[in-house]
Amino acid sequence: MTDRKIPKSLAGPSRRAFMAGSAAMTASLFAPKALFAQDYPTAQINTTGLAVTDDTVTIGILHSVTGTMAISETGSVQAEKLAIEQINAQGGILGRKIEYIQEDGASDWPTFAEKARKLLVNDKVASVMGCWTSASRKAVLPVFEQNNGMLYYPTFYEGLEESPNVIYTGQEATQQIIAGLNWVNETKGAKSFYLLGSDYIWPRTSNKIARKHIENFMDGCEVVGEDYYPLGHTQFNSVINKIRLKKPDVIYAIVVGGSNVAFYKQLKAAGIDMTKEAPIVLTISVTEDEIRGIGGENMEGAYACMKYFQSLDNDNNIAFVKAFKDMWGEDIVIGDVTQAAYLGPWLWKAAVEKAGSFDIDKVREAQIGVELETAPEGYVKVHENHHLWSKTRVGRAKLDGQYEVVFETADLVEPNPFPEGYQ
Repeated sequence: MTDRKIPKSLAGPSRRAFMAGSAAMTASLFAPKALFAQDYPTAQINTTGLAVTDDTVTIGILHSVTGTMAISETGSVQAEKLAIEQINAQGGILGRKIEYIQEDGASDWPTFAEKARKLLVNDKVASVMGCWTSASRKAVLPVFEQNNGMLYYPTFYEGLEESPNVIYTGQEATQQIIAGLNWVNETKGAKSFYLLGSDYIWPRTSNKIARKHIENFMDGCEVVGEDYYPLGHTQFNSVINKIRLKKPDVIYAIVVGGSNVAFYKQLKAAGIDMTKEAPIVLTISVTEDEIRGIGGENMEGAYACMKYFQSLDNDNNIAFVKAFKDMWGEDIVIGDVTQAAYLGPWLWKAAVEKAGSFDIDKVREAQIGVELETAPEGYVKVHENHHLWSKTRVGRAKLDGQYEVVFETADLVEPNPFPEGYQ
């Protein structure tokens, strides 16, 4: 699927409300500088043949909108389009409106690589907002490095990677996995853990890090089981029975995509009441987007460790949630990866304007140290390792499908994608 456009018009009855809300948010939060295209001649700010004209700049959006990962990735597409609308409403970037070409990775990793190559080689996009799973990111990474493209990747992930061609707007393992395990151990007295995940690189690597932390850095703690199932798997009754026999203090769940719906429904049907915390369910993969498909009644009482929840009570987030709902509907929900995806276009804009150029090498250099005080999650800053400084939070799922924040780090957590002792 290819979708190319400047988002000048949106389908649906909420267009007028969105424009009003978006304009208010843009004016109050992002305080745009007056930048005009005539001050940035195309020949000077685009020396490498990217899709930049005197009036427009074209970027790529590359996510799964079909297949098992669509339940997770649709929110990222929505967030990126909202950011593009808002940036264009304030005049664009260096006086140029953003066009986008949208491609569907279709929950298939070779397809992601194929579409990434099309965007970079054929379409010559100036940046790409995309991917969700680590498998899709790993599939496209050689394409971006060989063709010197820039990818803004929004998903929390296992770390152990630092590419000059990727800006990681989600959290890596030390910011999410380790903090969450420490929290459940220290506040709930949890000692035994059953690790469960979908069968691909992110869950397996994340659980490898989790196991090492549990066994080597948490006194008296142990892993009592570990299992993986293919993406799209829907029969979890056998592993649920194994979990019940092992009686762990914590089910540490990294099931992704559509499999989440089956897993949590079957967990509840098996009589595991997460509101009683026996066992505690702690996930790093279920955002509000997934709960929408799972059903709040099947997730109530579970904990999630992430950097963002829709329920965050700050002015940035209140304005963001309003603009998102105005654009996509009042019943829409916003999860961690959706918010991180929203940061991508804004971080790219800030780097382009800092560099005064769309050239990839100049943008890459300018991106380091860029700060966003307007992020819905709060203040973030780009580290020299291309990850973001950010806070870590734990939320508890409520019946209405939202999370109540029960823990938040006092300070920003420095990203460390290659932690000593975990590799």
